[in-house]
Amino acid sequence: MIDNFQQILPSYEDMLLAGVHYGRKKTVRHPKMDPFIYALKDSIHLINVLKVEEELKKTIEFLKKIKESGGMILWAALSKQSESKIVEIADLLNMPYIKNRWLGGTLTNFKTMQDRVKYYKGMEEKWNNPEFLEKLTKKEKHEMEKELRSLREKFNGLDRMTRLPNVVFLSSLRSGGLPLREAKRLGIKIVAICNTESDPTSVDYVIPANDNAKQSVELILETIKKALV
Repeated sequence: MIDNFQQILPSYEDMLLAGVHYGRKKTVRHPKMDPFIYALKDSIHLINVLKVEEELKKTIEFLKKIKESGGMILWAALSKQSESKIVEIADLLNMPYIKNRWLGGTLTNFKTMQDRVKYYKGMEEKWNNPEFLEKLTKKEKHEMEKELRSLREKFNGLDRMTRLPNVVFLSSLRSGGLPLREAKRLGIKIVAICNTESDPTSVDYVIPANDNAKQSVELILETIKKALV
């Protein structure tokens, strides 16, 4: 049990300034988000920051237990707003991450994914070997650099996933359809930041918050970082 939550959690004022409470338009509201909504203003649903704090506490306790027991969390940055902070957290914890987009089969086709990661790491080794590069023509170097750049975008961060993770963290449930299905199929726990248009009951631990604003997402992730690192 974390006993210094008050030092970790952002104040209500900070959450409001970051826009954590801003939900989506009423026309896209998911009815199961109603317990986390406190008002409708100018056709936008507003999230109850007291509920944000409550669910954030539960989520942090869960993630801390996973970490302390030696479990693995796969951090998925499914939006540009979350990318830098997700990579920062994963690096500090020495855990795997995905950015830009989820590759189909990351979990459900794990063996093939591992083979692709192995190929990527082999390419990196060759690229860092001056003797190997000396044997290549200018055109071959250009083609190799182009392929390596593409591989980095896809697989950088996944080389730490030496086994299936215990938890998948989704920076945005709205963008998490494919990872959600893969994790559920394998019985892997799911944590997600969830705005008012998504179904919070589809994941194991939900953080009801604005997943569309960089300040909001980074405030949530910074809080998690303080608790885990």
